[in-house]
Amino acid sequence: MPIKAIIRKIIPERFLQIRSVLHRTRPNAVRVCPICGFEGYFGDFGRPPRIDAQCPTCGSLERHRLFWLWYAENSGSLKEPVLHFAAEKILETRFRSLYTGGGYKTADLFQSADLKLNIEKIDLPDQSQGTVICNHVLEHVDDKKALQELFRVLDSDGVLILSVPIIEGWETTYENSEISLPENRELYFGQNDHVRFYGRDFRDRLSEAGFDFLEVTAEGDDVIKYGLWRGEKFFICKKSA
Repeated sequence: MPIKAIIRKIIPERFLQIRSVLHRTRPNAVRVCPICGFEGYFGDFGRPPRIDAQCPTCGSLERHRLFWLWYAENSGSLKEPVLHFAAEKILETRFRSLYTGGGYKTADLFQSADLKLNIEKIDLPDQSQGTVICNHVLEHVDDKKALQELFRVLDSDGVLILSVPIIEGWETTYENSEISLPENRELYFGQNDHVRFYGRDFRDRLSEAGFDFLEVTAEGDDVIKYGLWRGEKFFICKKSA
């Protein structure tokens, strides 16, 4: 009798299936977190799970590490005061230690933050912010209103840092106002409080709001070393001249 047949006779088929799944979902390699310095195996995160996504020490995800790699070399590009919408805890902790004396504030409408602000109608003066950080927020809200408000509160030579979930293979953004139930939004948009999935035309939305921008992309050896998501981007925006 062939060896494989003997193994399947001795070991239940279900066990073999589970072992196969575990083998395919194990971490691929040792990674390095540029935020906390951890070196080892990252955990999975998301639905469906992304392998090698989350640092087990500080909890950083791919987009946090991508941003921090850029920030480590461009920290001087961020002008105070810094306003951080829906602040990621790992980044907030770092920024509070770097920007003191009121130079850094967090903002959120529902969660605990320094300022309770609605990004669609920001209760701050015109041109009052040197830097605004807004990662994975616009897919939750009326992004046209939000971008208008972000443009308004940003200083004339300030910097807006943005990231959103983008499907680069889609020419246009997918949104449907009739999809309103949380379970349907999760199915169509990836999360129960999202209202769209962006396509390549996200760039048009930035331009229409009055921004010029540069793109920072996860690529090359950094993807392997730091456990980044290949091709993921964030945008460094400034007001058009």
